[in-house]
Amino acid sequence: MGRLTRIVLTDRGVLAVTGPEARGFMQGIVTNDIERVDRNRVVYAALLTPQGKFLFDFIVMDDGAGGLLLDTKRERLSELAKRLAFYKLRAKAAIADVSDDLTVSALIGDGALEAAELHGGPGNARRDGDTVYAVDPRIPALGVRCLHPAGGDPLAGHAEGALDDYHAHRMSLAVPEAGTDVLVGKSFILESNFEELNAVDFEKGCYVGQELTARTKFRGRVRRRLFGVTCDGDLPAAGAPITAGGAEIGELRSARDGRGIALIRTDRLEEAGGDDAEVMAGDMRVTPVKPEWASF
Repeated sequence: MGRLTRIVLTDRGVLAVTGPEARGFMQGIVTNDIERVDRNRVVYAALLTPQGKFLFDFIVMDDGAGGLLLDTKRERLSELAKRLAFYKLRAKAAIADVSDDLTVSALIGDGALEAAELHGGPGNARRDGDTVYAVDPRIPALGVRCLHPAGGDPLAGHAEGALDDYHAHRMSLAVPEAGTDVLVGKSFILESNFEELNAVDFEKGCYVGQELTARTKFRGRVRRRLFGVTCDGDLPAAGAPITAGGAEIGELRSARDGRGIALIRTDRLEEAGGDDAEVMAGDMRVTPVKPEWASF
């Protein structure tokens, strides 16, 4: 990525979870360790079904007063609020949509972390008044996440980009998007590389869907993975089958500008020849690319 570009993430909303038992209630239901969230740390986490399937993902930030702020997909924010209310029961916690008050922006490009006066690994953060700056907790290459009062522009001075620029950057890194690459109610998060994206803490104790997630991890039975895919032309529409040697080995989840993200059976890819296999997405020959940040 070249020059520094600031982008308002208009597809993101913010949910506030506050009250004396807000953190304890969240700790018991989400995949990451909420106790790690403070002024200097944000985390990426997910909420699953009891069967371990994906429902929601969000970046969790400290609100400066003991509560939490969830940076999440705007179009599903009300659904997330309802799900959290279902699990809250009698916990002394309040859940509120604060998207009109707070805006999510990103700074991407070479030197983004330095420009935001950040250092260290994913999730490192700092607060400046009502504004939070954080190294993206998934991978630092995604740049800086900035949560700030609506109407403000704490990243002023850098070139302004469009939302499409951010998603092109995300896709170039093969970082999946909820709802397109990670299917609601269907996808398993380990297949979707959520462990490599720092969304799962295997030592924090119980959460919704923990049993199946932990069993899958410790039995080493993750046979399908999200890969980046590239080609020299236009990829077919999402949902196109991925084949190797005529046998179906996966499915294209999303595509733009000759790049895509696909769920692929790793064992069948190896059986077909691995890096030398002739892999097709529909009628288009493609090259599966394991994300640089992934360790599978």
